[in-house]
Amino acid sequence: MPPSAPEAEANGHRAPGPEADLRGLSFQWNLLAWAALVGTLTGLAVVAFHELLGFINNFLFGPFVEGLLVIGRSTPASPADLPPIDLPPLAPDSGTPLRALLQLGLDGIGLLAAAPATPPAPPPISLPNTPDWLALWPVVVVPTLGGLAVGLLRHVAGSVGPGLSSLMAIADGRQGGEPRLPLLRLVAASLSLGSGASLGPEGPSVEGGGNIGLWVALKGRLSPQAQKALVGAGVAAGLAAGFKAPIAGVFFAFEGSYSAIPGRPSLRAVLVAAVASALVTQLCLGDTPILRLPAYEVRSPLELPLYLGLGLLASLMSWLLIRLLAAGRGERVQSVVRRLPPGMPTALGGAALGAMALVFPQVLGVGYDTIEALLGRDGGIPLLTLVALIGVKLVATTVSNATGFVGGGFAPSLFLGAVLGNCYGQALGSGGLNLPVAEPPAYAMVGMAAVLAGSARAPLTALLLLFELTRDIRIVLPLMAAAGLSAALVERWQGIHDPGLMGPDPLEERRRGQLAEIAVEEAFEPDAPLVLPAAMTASDALARLVDSHGHCLLVEQAGLALGLVTIGDLQRGLTSELQRLGPLCLADCIRTELVWLPVGANLDRLEDQLRPNGLRQVPVFVLEGGSGDHLPHGLPSGGLAMGRLRGMASRDGMARAQARRFQAASERPSIKASATGST
Repeated sequence: MPPSAPEAEANGHRAPGPEADLRGLSFQWNLLAWAALVGTLTGLAVVAFHELLGFINNFLFGPFVEGLLVIGRSTPASPADLPPIDLPPLAPDSGTPLRALLQLGLDGIGLLAAAPATPPAPPPISLPNTPDWLALWPVVVVPTLGGLAVGLLRHVAGSVGPGLSSLMAIADGRQGGEPRLPLLRLVAASLSLGSGASLGPEGPSVEGGGNIGLWVALKGRLSPQAQKALVGAGVAAGLAAGFKAPIAGVFFAFEGSYSAIPGRPSLRAVLVAAVASALVTQLCLGDTPILRLPAYEVRSPLELPLYLGLGLLASLMSWLLIRLLAAGRGERVQSVVRRLPPGMPTALGGAALGAMALVFPQVLGVGYDTIEALLGRDGGIPLLTLVALIGVKLVATTVSNATGFVGGGFAPSLFLGAVLGNCYGQALGSGGLNLPVAEPPAYAMVGMAAVLAGSARAPLTALLLLFELTRDIRIVLPLMAAAGLSAALVERWQGIHDPGLMGPDPLEERRRGQLAEIAVEEAFEPDAPLVLPAAMTASDALARLVDSHGHCLLVEQAGLALGLVTIGDLQRGLTSELQRLGPLCLADCIRTELVWLPVGANLDRLEDQLRPNGLRQVPVFVLEGGSGDHLPHGLPSGGLAMGRLRGMASRDGMARAQARRFQAASERPSIKASATGST
């Protein structure tokens, strides 16, 4: 039997009562405990991922390549004539074969190899009667075999688990499915990146953390709100562990376009998970930054407008990267990929990567060492070489993503930003205009943040990530200018719906595709929209809205729509009316521009209008336009005539439309069975 209240107090415990329920302490403390568990598990998973990635990378581009070179020699040389190939172990967080490739003799071909150290270079390996590029055939073999292994693994497993947008949709109840522990995803990513895929390790870390968060929440039978909070906690823990940047991880959990994390308890949970994950990573892998960046150099405050020019170029680079990745994961390309035998698409993708690496080995793997080489030079790299490297890296990343390799998009964004910034710095300085500006590495660092901000739609994350890596307060102002401009321009060009840096999530896109098949008219409210004149008093309008059991109303003047007013807008207006001299009219309660839809839109567009704006209803007009990437926001030129209003589409109406479609689909088999006489 449970102890009585006096006994509980005598033991130092208070019996639960209404006060404890109102405070909600048990929910918050329990959520923090779950978040700490998610952060710890995510940190351990990321540590294991980096160790496995380093092992695979060292083996493939170490003893395996050495063996291939020995086997492939047409005229074996005596051991005395051949210097030993010393391949020092790579750092676990490097995850790139570039340094090993350079030690195998590629620094004569790779134009961005790091400057030689002070000791003299060893004599070259004797490869008689063979062109240099032909002797490097193992560089093609390794990504090909790695791609074959990844493709077969994905074929046998079927799926590596849901992505971020699907995880949030599962937690929110908008999509079915189950999360998975990220074992398969991390193994596939280790094989992909270890064999040379032109992707990054942060994507698997972040998505793995999100899967761990939702898996723990479901096993703990937590509420949907807590499930979304733990997904965000896992995302923050994954980025904090992957980049050793807990502050950037926290901001990314709330800034990502997939995110719908509510409430102050969720913020505390995200903070706890990020701290726990970063602590585990530092204890296991050390506190050395994943990128060693130089100190930021400031020449003059008047140089700030030049960083806006870099932000403009970075937005173009981000937009191009997003479009190429989306095209590679689009239906046209994937229909061709699906026709090939299992494992063949990734094997062909790996062969293409190896062919590109014969000229530019820097495209293989994560590329952090190439970034450090760019940031460690004061120019001196030919500008045309950098431009060519940008094009090859874009192609390599697109091929890696489209053919089925597993990896993230942060590292390619940072790589492209560093090369672009170095190009821009050279063009402004000694390589072009000869302006008294900072050296190219300074622009390379800002370019990294600007391209990442535009491609990931996360300017604050990019800003804080570079700040945590440099720990230099002087870099903040250029970062804010370039990253903010890049993210704003990409959102303007790309539209509201964001398929993600690595392309669309298949499960989420399938759900979105089902919404796109239903016209917005099926989500109309049964009652006619409430339309009131702009001159009506707010108190009368509130009474009419309450009587109609509605959530919002349309304000019209002279036959034209002025805006949308919610019941919350009316309440706030009437509260402030106490300090006014006269009555508050309805036109004064309009707080935002009108959000609407054309009659030809579908339910996926309705969802895009409802969720970001926090609305429950959206008016629909008979008007051309608004069916592309950019949703209508505000009044068009000439206004919206109230005679063109066709109805009010709502969130409840969207749910009813989906339920009708589901009911009709479930009835078809029974109708077909009765028609054929089967039972």
